Parts: sequence; C-alpha cells; structure tokens
Amino acid sequence: MAPNALYSVLALILLLLRPTAAGHDYRDALRKSILFFEGQRSGKLPADQRLHWRRDSALHDGATAGVDLSGGYYDAGDNIKFGFPMAFTTTMLSWSVIDFERSMGPELGNALKAVRWGTDYLMKATAKIGSGVVFVQVGDPFSDHNCWERPEDMDTLRTVFKIDGSHPGSDVAGEPAAALAAASIVFRSRDPSYSSMLLNRAVAVFQFADKHRGAYSNSLRRAVCPFYCDNNGYQDELLWAAAWLHKASRRRQYREYIVRNEVVLRAGDTINEFGWDNKHAGINVLISKEVLMGRANYFASFKQNADGFICSTLPGISHPQVQYSPGGLIFKAGGSNMQHVTSLSFLLLAYSNYLSHANKVVPCGGTTATPALLKRLAKRQVDYILGDNPLGMSYMVGYGARYPLRIHHRASSLPSVAAHPARIGCKAGSRYFFSPNPNPNVLVGAVVGGPSNNTDSFPDSRPFFQQSEPTTYINAPLVGLLAFFSAHY
Repeated sequence: MAPNALYSVLALILLLLRPTAAGHDYRDALRKSILFFEGQRSGKLPADQRLHWRRDSALHDGATAGVDLSGGYYDAGDNIKFGFPMAFTTTMLSWSVIDFERSMGPELGNALKAVRWGTDYLMKATAKIGSGVVFVQVGDPFSDHNCWERPEDMDTLRTVFKIDGSHPGSDVAGEPAAALAAASIVFRSRDPSYSSMLLNRAVAVFQFADKHRGAYSNSLRRAVCPFYCDNNGYQDELLWAAAWLHKASRRRQYREYIVRNEVVLRAGDTINEFGWDNKHAGINVLISKEVLMGRANYFASFKQNADGFICSTLPGISHPQVQYSPGGLIFKAGGSNMQHVTSLSFLLLAYSNYLSHANKVVPCGGTTATPALLKRLAKRQVDYILGDNPLGMSYMVGYGARYPLRIHHRASSLPSVAAHPARIGCKAGSRYFFSPNPNPNVLVGAVVGGPSNNTDSFPDSRPFFQQSEPTTYINAPLVGLLAFFSAHY
C-alpha cells in the first residue's frame, strides 16, 4: 500500500474508534425517532396522536377490492402503502423491542404502539390468507408520484395489488410472516390473545409463501418496480421468516426447515447486506444467538457467516461491500444511504450483546472484534447521524441545533389542514415542492437518506430525494440503537 493510502486508512481507523463528543441526548433522540412513526400513519388517527398537523387519510383504502385496508404506514415521503418495506419496518421495530425494551424507559409504550400500528395493518392485509390471497400494496405509485399532495387531500389512484397462487410473491409474503412472528414475541406477555393471533397468522402466511415460490417483482412488476423491486430474490425472506417463526414458536419444524434449506435458499450469499430487500446478514446474526448460547450447534455455519459479516465491517479491512466515507459514515452505493447505516449498526450492536453474554470475540485476521469494539463502531454511526460529522449537522429532523429543513415529504412540506383548510390539488402542490422555504410542518424524528456519495456532502433540498427523503425503515433499527445508548451512555 502506498504511504499516502496507508495514512488515509490509519486516519479513518482512528476517527472511527476514537470517543465521540459527549453531550448527545440519546433519550431525546429515542423519543423523537419513535414520534416520527406517528407522522407516517395512514387511516383514522387515534385520540392520542401527538403530531397534530397530521389528520385522517385514506380511510377507504381497500374498498375497490371489497376489503378494509385502512391504516398502516406510508413508507416515506409519498402516499403509497408498500407492503414489503412496511413489513420490514415492523420486523425491525419488533426486534428493537425484543432486544432493548429494558433500555426504553418511558418510551416503551410508544414503541409498542408503533409496532401494533404496523401489525394491525398486516393482519388486515393477510386476512384472506385462507383463500390464498395477500394484499401487498395500496396506491398506484406512478399516479402518486405525479402529484405533490397532502395525504389528507389525495385523489390519486388507490389501486389494490395482491399476490396469490398464480401470481406468487414469497418475498412480500415472507416478510409479513417474519414481522407477525417477531411481534408475537413482543406481545406474548402483554396481550397473549393478540400474540397468538399474530403467530397463527404468521404460520399460515409462511406456508403460503413457501408453497407458492416466486418473486413478487415478476408478478407485479409495473406496480413495484423500480420503487421496491426485489433485486435480491425471494429466498432470503423464506429463511428470515423461518428464523423468526423458530424463535417465536420453538417448533422443531422451523429448525429443520432452516437446516434443510440453508444451501438451497443461499444463506451464505451477500452476508454483508441487510435491509428491506436483503435479509442475509440479519438471518445470520439472529440465528447465531442460539449458537453463542450453546444451544444450537446445528446452526454453526450461520455463526460463521455472521462472523464474516462482522469482520467485513471493521475499518481498515478492505471490503467492496462495506466502505466508510472520510467522515466515518458507513457508505454503500445507491440512494438513501442511512438505511444501510442504521440496519448494519443495529446488527453490530445486537451481535456485540450476544457475544458479551457468551464471553466470546470474533477473530478477524490480525484484528479481534470484541463486543466493546462493535459497540463503539455502532455508536460512532449513531453519533454521526446526530451531528458528529464534517457538516456538524444532525440528520434527524428536530434534533440538535442544525438539521434538514426541506425534506422530501409531502405532508411535511405542504401547509397543514389546520393552516390551509382548502384542498390543495395534484399540481397545485408543486410550488411548495420547488419552494426554497423550510417545510412548514416539522416531521420530528425523521432521519433522511443523508449523504449519498463518499464526500459527506448533503443538499438540503426536496428534489434531491435520495438524500432528503426519510423512510420508516431508516428509523426502525435506529429505535433499538438509541434505546441502548440512552441507557448505557
């Protein structure tokens, strides 16, 4: 390695491993990260809704198909309910509660409400599973993206999209199965009847997903591509769902399914990826907990994959799939980079805790990944989001002295119904989209896509949606991270 390149690598390692500035209020950030989900709610809002500039919306979703699909979450800054990322969001909110509920303090109740808002909708979307139907999306994305409208005003097409035995979608069915199974653990002691309903539905949806194998992008291409096209294949969602069903039910059939299908469903592929499309790193970390507890040596290969993932994230180890910006942010090519930052950081923290409880470390060549090291790496990413970065800017709206003001979000950027009772039509909202003024409604807790190149730069501008748009699946893993750091730092 050339001296200058070596110097750059060493400087980055020191940057990532040095203690960050003291003073972050992780408890406040946790509260705001959960509050964000109330701004994403669709349907009839409850009496305890805290973001008062939002109102009821999309109350008749599903009517054209003869079903009630009201509720759920808008995925990002548009008014579509995409089932695939919504289910992943619900899975990660559930995992955050499962692993970190003891650190959530007074915010646990709000976290549970966020989970249940997702599961209540997923139960509606899978209510026809006995007839071999799963509803996976509400809203025509091309119609929606052609307008800049408040959700309370929208008159775009609310087309209902579904999968069935002739039009399979193992991915978009597998993820709700995982979400419902994970949530059944969350509510097991709090609401046993609801928990049983969730688990039973998860079992049925998984059976459907496994029996009718195929990617939903092939069945519903125009509706889901390029928005949430499954580029990774459906196999990982089947393993992911089986892993959560195994954890939730302790039934031997899911353990045997995982072992039997490990190679067929490519558990060892792309072990460095984790998000709404690719579950591989998450599968390996989740299953490895049992191996580390000494209870499941038949899952040993999953731990090997998890260890490989951990080593690939360490600074100074050259890996094409996990890189760092000069300012120390995990960087992956493509848009909405913060989704990778929060999801991968969540896995680092979760695995560090599993290693701690087992009194283990991960050998990575000449380096040893200790639990303490992994916690520092995860904390460094969270601190970057909260403002310890070259711009000195928080990427969480409403947190810190400086944060994004012009986020790509219809409801936030248009006047609220209270401020502007008259309807704002499809194209009438364009002037607010192009306005240089800050958004009138502060979507507290929203974490935007953030820097999307390797220079730590950020354009605070609505048209730059890959950088300025928040998503539910950015925030969901962050809830667990902030809970832990609020209790331990």
